[in-house]
Amino acid sequence: MVDVSGKAETARVAVARAVVKMKPATLRAVRRGNAPKGDVLGVARTAGILAAKRTSELIPLCHPLRLTRVDVRFDGRGRPGELAVEARVGTVDKTGVEMEALTAVAVAALTVYDMVKALEKGVTISRVQLVEKRGGKSGHWRR
Repeated sequence: MVDVSGKAETARVAVARAVVKMKPATLRAVRRGNAPKGDVLGVARTAGILAAKRTSELIPLCHPLRLTRVDVRFDGRGRPGELAVEARVGTVDKTGVEMEALTAVAVAALTVYDMVKALEKGVTISRVQLVEKRGGKSGHWRR
């Protein structure tokens, strides 16, 4: 691990996004909440939050951080059959929360897949990416 003991604690925020592509009929079932496994978005939101909190256990060289905010949201208003997933993670700590935001969005998207695979096997997850970060020595960055 990188030594961060000499760094100052600052407010830090990271935002990551992913896209889950499925048939429009599958997305309608997700929106209605009547997929075979139940409330897809509620379960995926919870999974993303839990994943962010456990990032240091999943990614070998990540520091454990004291997260102050994890927000996972979904937007199905884009292209037909596309569900955008966004995670916004915050902390006041010595290192950034980019990996926590990316982990949250990836696990939330994987959870959507798991919960709709009975309806459709061809679901894809794409464009998992960091879109913004604030705080720390490098300051503000936006894709």
